[in-house]
Amino acid sequence: MQTLKIVVTGPFSSGKTELIQSISEIDVVSTDRAISQEAERIKDATTVAMDFGRITIDEELILYLFGTPGQRRFDFMWEILSEGMLGFVVMVDSSRPETFREARRILNTFKNYSPVPYIVAANKQDMEDAWPADDLRIVLKVSPDVKVVPCIATERGSVKEVLLELLYSILAIMDRDETT
Repeated sequence: MQTLKIVVTGPFSSGKTELIQSISEIDVVSTDRAISQEAERIKDATTVAMDFGRITIDEELILYLFGTPGQRRFDFMWEILSEGMLGFVVMVDSSRPETFREARRILNTFKNYSPVPYIVAANKQDMEDAWPADDLRIVLKVSPDVKVVPCIATERGSVKEVLLELLYSILAIMDRDETT
């Protein structure tokens, strides 16, 4: 049995917790706390340490999903959660361009933690004002070899596509390492 640690990161309210809740086969371990500041009332709670979920791909492979907090005041958890990761997903709320700069900063931070495969999940593609994945690639300055995957974090099938794309990237690296 092989386990892979995947980190799901991104700005505040980008859909990290929803992604993990949509796919996890166990009850998600969550450290959400109520938001007390009225200025941040995009949602009622925020992750303060991590979310944890699990998905069995087959009898030989299990993914452990670790969701990071999205607010800068909790970013001390990012490096801790990145230890041992074999890949990461950067969630972007594609309907909120005001968060794109923060998404790029988070992406670069995680790339500096570890040179592992990653993908960008262009979340909320069901929203009328969502930016297309190709436009997000340009704005976030993501290289052509990195996948930017359209996503709706509340839909299990969409989340499955995101995780499979990342898994394919991880397995390609593992196969390449085995042949060298």
